Amino acid sequence: MPLTEAGIYAAALRLIDADGVEALTMRKLATELDANPMSLYHHVPNKEAVLRGVTRMVGAQFRTVTLEDAPWQERIRLLATDFRTLAHRHPELMVYSFSHQPDFIQADDPFWTALTAIVEAAGVPQSAVPETAALMVAVVIGVLAAELNGSLHQWSTLKLRGVDDGQDGDGPDQDHMFRLVMDTLIMGLESRLTGARDGRDAGL
Repeated sequence: MPLTEAGIYAAALRLIDADGVEALTMRKLATELDANPMSLYHHVPNKEAVLRGVTRMVGAQFRTVTLEDAPWQERIRLLATDFRTLAHRHPELMVYSFSHQPDFIQADDPFWTALTAIVEAAGVPQSAVPETAALMVAVVIGVLAAELNGSLHQWSTLKLRGVDDGQDGDGPDQDHMFRLVMDTLIMGLESRLTGARDGRDAGL
């Protein structure tokens, strides 16, 4: 079967899911594709280009349920939950993308398109939509990165200084923690919108 960019990205994703980004090499990728390593360079110039292609491929697969008539709060919770599901489907790739590819979200990505539409529907002035959406993405991605690399669990099980509750369980439920993050984001935006309507907040 002839090599294609799509085939190369799909094979790279399989290797990343199995062993992580750091373990991916062009030689291993060629072996996975049963191809000569040099033949890969006719389609992709280097490993970095492969990683960018894989990230774009995964991003294009993002799907969320469209609830046009639902309150914006419900829509944004669902969007974030579906994005989290995608991140957990390919955790090794997503952790890498979050920390090494600041441009991994583009204007035409399904996630960004849906998010900006919801933010505008919430009542944010069009001129402030990109900034508001970017801040929300930054918070969600930060939480997901910490969740996927284990930091969130580690931090949430730290003991308070001078307090010994005698519990050594598995730590807080991460589903609950993600819902808490979304509740906090939504309440914050609601407060800003209310303040703007009342003339108390000129930032929106």
